[in-house]
Amino acid sequence: MTRHSLLVLQDLNTRNAEMIWQLTSYWTSLVIPLIFGLLLQPLLTQLSIVTQPNIVLLMADDLGIGDVGCYGNDTIRTPNIDRLAKEGVRLTQHIAAAPLCTPSRAAFLTGRYPLRSGMDAINNYRVIFWNGGSGGLPPNETTFAKILQQQGYSTGLIGKWHLGVNCESRNDHCHHPLNHGFDYFYGMPFTLISDCQPTETPEMDRAFRRKLWLSTQMIGLVTLTAALGRLTGLISVGWKTLACLTGFSFLFFVSWFSSYGFVRYWNCIMMRNHEVTEQPMVTDRTTSFILRESISFIERNKQKPFLLFLSFLHSHTPLITTEKFVGRSHHGLYGDNVEEMDWMVGQVLDAIDKEGLKNTTLIYFASDHGGWLERQEGKKQLGGWNGIYRGGKAMGGWEGGIRVPGIFRWPGVLPAGTVIDEPTSLMDIYPTVVHLAGGALPQDRVIDGRDLMPLLQGTVDHSEHKFLFHYCGIHLHAVRWHQKESGAIWKAHYVTPVFHPPGAGACYDRGFCPCFGEGVTHHDPPLLFDLSRDPSEAKPLSADTEPLFDIVIRKIGSAIEEHHRTLTPVPEQLSVYNIMWKPWLQPCCGTFPLCWCDKEGENKLANL
Repeated sequence: MTRHSLLVLQDLNTRNAEMIWQLTSYWTSLVIPLIFGLLLQPLLTQLSIVTQPNIVLLMADDLGIGDVGCYGNDTIRTPNIDRLAKEGVRLTQHIAAAPLCTPSRAAFLTGRYPLRSGMDAINNYRVIFWNGGSGGLPPNETTFAKILQQQGYSTGLIGKWHLGVNCESRNDHCHHPLNHGFDYFYGMPFTLISDCQPTETPEMDRAFRRKLWLSTQMIGLVTLTAALGRLTGLISVGWKTLACLTGFSFLFFVSWFSSYGFVRYWNCIMMRNHEVTEQPMVTDRTTSFILRESISFIERNKQKPFLLFLSFLHSHTPLITTEKFVGRSHHGLYGDNVEEMDWMVGQVLDAIDKEGLKNTTLIYFASDHGGWLERQEGKKQLGGWNGIYRGGKAMGGWEGGIRVPGIFRWPGVLPAGTVIDEPTSLMDIYPTVVHLAGGALPQDRVIDGRDLMPLLQGTVDHSEHKFLFHYCGIHLHAVRWHQKESGAIWKAHYVTPVFHPPGAGACYDRGFCPCFGEGVTHHDPPLLFDLSRDPSEAKPLSADTEPLFDIVIRKIGSAIEEHHRTLTPVPEQLSVYNIMWKPWLQPCCGTFPLCWCDKEGENKLANL
């Protein structure tokens, strides 16, 4: 073989070797990442679960925005809530979707205006009135708790529910928290009312009681007159007629008496999951039990992501306050109650710190709506203060009824000491926590809330909300338009309540401001305010004082038309039939109607 042939052969061998090396490198570049990917997949999956934050939602009841230190109150002491604001983000335009408990909480849990789920009223009965009613949060609504449950979260609700219990039978629990995504529930299926305190004046539907007593007296008088006429021979009345009148008199008297004597047994109960544990509740220990259950839930679930919704009974009347806090504030029993709630917040924060969960836990604090201005006894104010904002609880349009505290804390993720002056809503919690849990929003319904994380983290300057619609029951009272280009926040009032006495700022003659009828005023053109210049809504604008008046009103009118096109008819959960008490739906510990138990007391004695 010649030297030339040897060189050619050597060259071929070299090329073949290079080709083989290139092919080997190519397959290696494909196979090695694949192998590493397969090996690392469990680790990455575990890492993604770890990055799901724990979520603790703290909701006060009837707390006014002016009752908290970081929102301007310098006499009621709220150091723990203030600490959350200092270490996190404080929202100054956080808006409830409704000015009363039941519809506001329905919107909070579903991310939807309450009338979309039938949870806003067509009548004057605007909240759930009885545990034994058939109305409540519909089973086909998807709460954020249900989505987080599907994402592997342990979910717990401690405290107030007030969104119904049963539909058709005493044990179907169709509206119960466990049917809406919560693994664990301890608390009141109803809400605190003065009837829960034997020493307090009954509160439950006082107007109805007055009508019932008047009817009882009238029927009793007719029965007595008929009986006397029969005995004296002055009136010809048959024994059957007299028996019927006597029966009606007895039924009305029993109904009136029951409305006082049994409300405490029917509504003031405590439950653990589906079991009634106290009937009636023992209010002296309710606060300590709710705090105990909240801390226990954190301790039990610290090894995996959890959602804790601590729904305080504070600061709703009758202002149940432990001896330790009575007389401590400068604002009577209401101030004492708020300071005790703040202490409870601190205890929960301490429990989170103790378990080493501070940096992996998003904490949110808010109130379900504004403070109750009309709640007074003599000269004592038992309701909250809404700061500079006009109106209060039950008022669908005025800021005092719907502007609430809104605070987020998540160390290392949300910038500490931040204040955001952009319109946000309690409905925004829904998409925010669903996004953080890695879940997907339902695609078969309108979600009115918006993910707040970009705004909270400072990656965007403005809220996604352009328009917010303010309802009183099913009646649209006001609309706000955030004109982001100019910074103006226009708010148009189409209906406002008639205050009594005039200029008083509330409906002191009624106890609550109504949504419709003689107790409201309709405005055409609407009252217009620019909240960026007039947050107290003190000086309505007009076409003479505001050059953009007509343009703003037309723009808001178009938004209302578009909003109405997104509404579909749904069953009314707060209809007269649904809010009526039904004996066959009443949760009962024992044999109905002898409903009584104290299982917490029994457990305590058993442990001694």
